[in-house]
Amino acid sequence: MTDYVLVPGMNHGGWWYDPLVEALEDRGHRATAITPAGLENEPVLNRRIVLDTHIDQVVAAVDAASSGVVLVGHSYAGLLITAAADARPEAVGCLVYLDAFLPEDGDNAWSLANDEQRDWYAGAATRGGDVVDPLPFFDDRARPHPLGTLFQSVRLTGAWRRVPRAIYVEATEWPTPTPMRTSIDRAVTDPHIEHLAWRTRHNVMHDGPDRVLGLIADL
Repeated sequence: MTDYVLVPGMNHGGWWYDPLVEALEDRGHRATAITPAGLENEPVLNRRIVLDTHIDQVVAAVDAASSGVVLVGHSYAGLLITAAADARPEAVGCLVYLDAFLPEDGDNAWSLANDEQRDWYAGAATRGGDVVDPLPFFDDRARPHPLGTLFQSVRLTGAWRRVPRAIYVEATEWPTPTPMRTSIDRAVTDPHIEHLAWRTRHNVMHDGPDRVLGLIADL
C-alpha cells in the first residue's frame, strides 16, 4: 500500500482527482486529494491566502501519511509539491509533476509563466481584485484562485533533491506556446528527473484517469 497526496492546479479543487482517487483506492492504496485554501465550494476569503498557506496544507497531508508518500502536482501545484518535499524529504518517495511548474529557490508562478499566462494573472490585479477567475473553458466547479499565491516566492533549500525519484510529464498538445517552457527545459536537463512527453493537452485527466494511473499506480 502506498500513500498518495494529489494536488490540483489553479482554480481547481480535490474533485479534479476524484476518478484517480477511486482507482487508487480500488487497488488498495490510500489517496488524499487536496483542495487548496480559497478554492472550496464555499470558500472563506476574508483571510490572507498566500503560497505558504497552500504549501502548509500539502506538508500537513504528508505528515498525516506514512513514509514513502507519492506527491503528485498538476500545473501550479508543482510549486507546492516541491516545497513540501523540501520540508519533508525523508517522508516522500516520489515526486510527479503533471505538466507543472518546476521551481528553483525564489521562483513563483509569475516568474515561471509566460506572457500569456501573466496577462491572465494581471487581469485580476488591474480590476482591483484579489482572485484570478477561472478561464471560460474550465469545469463549472472551478473557483477563483487567490492572487497572492502567484506572487509569493517559494523558499527551497535543495533538500527536495534527496527524494529518491522525480518524474516530469510534459503535455505537448498546447494550442498556444506552453507556459511550462522554463520548467520543461529544467526537467529535460536535470539528471535527477525522469522526463516524459505525452501527446495530451494540459488537462492530462480530460479523458479519464487511466494514463495517470498507469504512471503512478506502482510507484
